[in-house]
Amino acid sequence: MFKRILVANRGEIALRIFRACRELGIETVGIFSEADRGAAYLNLASEAYCVGPAKAADSYLKIDRVISAAEIGNVQAIHPGYGFLAENAHFAEVCRSCEIEFIGPTHEAMGLVGDKNAARRLAKEIGVPTVPGSDGLVQGEGEAISLAHQLGFPVLIKAAAGGGGRGMRVALNDLALKSAIQQAQAEAEAAFGNADIYLEKYIEHPRHVEVQVLADHHGHVVHLWERDCTLQRRHQKLIEESPAPRLEAATRQAMCQSAVRIVQAAKYTNAGTVEFIVDRTGHHYFIEMNARIQVEHPVTEMVTGIDLIKAQILVAAGEALPFGQEDIRPTGVALECRINAEDPDKNFRPTPGTISSLRIPGGFGVRFDSHAHQGYVVSQYYDSMIGKLIVHQPTRPEAIACMKRALSELHVEGVKTTVPLYLKILDHSAFNDGPVDTTFIERTWPS
Repeated sequence: MFKRILVANRGEIALRIFRACRELGIETVGIFSEADRGAAYLNLASEAYCVGPAKAADSYLKIDRVISAAEIGNVQAIHPGYGFLAENAHFAEVCRSCEIEFIGPTHEAMGLVGDKNAARRLAKEIGVPTVPGSDGLVQGEGEAISLAHQLGFPVLIKAAAGGGGRGMRVALNDLALKSAIQQAQAEAEAAFGNADIYLEKYIEHPRHVEVQVLADHHGHVVHLWERDCTLQRRHQKLIEESPAPRLEAATRQAMCQSAVRIVQAAKYTNAGTVEFIVDRTGHHYFIEMNARIQVEHPVTEMVTGIDLIKAQILVAAGEALPFGQEDIRPTGVALECRINAEDPDKNFRPTPGTISSLRIPGGFGVRFDSHAHQGYVVSQYYDSMIGKLIVHQPTRPEAIACMKRALSELHVEGVKTTVPLYLKILDHSAFNDGPVDTTFIERTWPS
C-alpha cells in the first residue's frame, strides 16, 4: 500500500481524497495556487506546496511543477481527481516514467478512450451500438455537408478531444452547419489544443445515462450500475440520480454489459464512466468514456455502499477488487444537486465573492460534499461549484422530498447559487413523473 499520495487537484475533490486517504492510513501532499493559499481544506493534508499563480494554466496544469511537488513530498502515487490533468495521458505517462504511480488507467488506455472518435471506433468493432455518424474525423465543410445530407438533419458536431460540452454544436441546415463547424473547432482548439471534429446524427429528446465501472490489474471488471445525468444546461450536468428513473430492465442490463465490454476491449484499469444516450424507443447508444472519477460519483456510492475513491487507490496499489458483480446490489434512490455559485436568473452568470454565511443541511440520508465555509472566497479563476448536495432514500418520491427539504435548509449568503432553480425543478410534474430529456431545462425555463 502507498504511504504518501499527492492530490493534484483543489477544492471539493481534493478534500474528498484527503479524507479517504486518512481512513486508509495514507499521508497526503496537497498542492495549491496563490489563489488557494491558506484554504482551510489544505489543513487536512500532511503538507502542501504552492505550484504557481492563480490561473490554472500557470499552476494546476503545469506538469513539471506538479511532479516537482510530488518529488519534494516523497510520494509514491498521484491522484488527479477530476478536471485539470485527470484525463491527460501525457501526465499519466510522465508520472510513471518518474516512478510515481498514477491513480487511474494506463496512458495507452486513456489515450484510446479519451479520443472520442477512437472510442467510437472501438465500440463499433465490438458490436456496441453507436450513434450513426462519420467513420472518422471530418475533413472540411464539403465532407461535413455531404455526410449531413446522408444522415439527415439535425446533426451534432463534436470535438474528438475533451468533454464537458465544449466543442459541441447542433446544426439544422447547411448554413448552420458551416457556422457550427467553425465554432466547434475554435472552442475545441482553445479548450483542448485539438480542433479535430466528427459528425453524428443528432438524437432528439434523448436521455443521458452513464455506467460506472471499476477494473483491477487482475482481469476483474465490474459495473456499479447506472446514473441518470439527463438534467443539463448546455451539456453541463445539474442534477444526477441513481438508478435512472423508468428505465426498462432490459435496457439497463444491455447498457451495463456494453460498458463492461468496452472496458475489457480497451484493457482499461481503475475507475471510469461509460456514457450513453437513450432514445425515446429505449435504444441505447455509446457516446464516450471518461477516464477518471466523475463529479457525480457520490450517487453511485450511496446506492452501492462502495467507496469509489478508496477503490481507485487500492486498485492502483495492485490489489484485486474485493467484490464481484454478484455482490453489487444497489438499494434505494440517490440524488445529487451541484451547488454552483451562479445566478440562474441571469443566464447562469458566475457569482464569485465571499460566502458571508453558510448553513449546511443534515438529517437521515443527507450528505454535503464541499470545501466551502463561512468566509470562503469563491474565486473567479476556477469552476463555480462550491459543493454537492446528495440524498439517499428508499424510494424516488422520498428522495425528492428529502432533497427539497435539504435544499431549503441549505443557506448561502454572499453569492447567488443554483438552489432556487433546483427547488423549481423538483416541484415540476415532468421531473416527478419522469423521465425528462436533455432539453427539459431550456424548454421549461427558456430565459
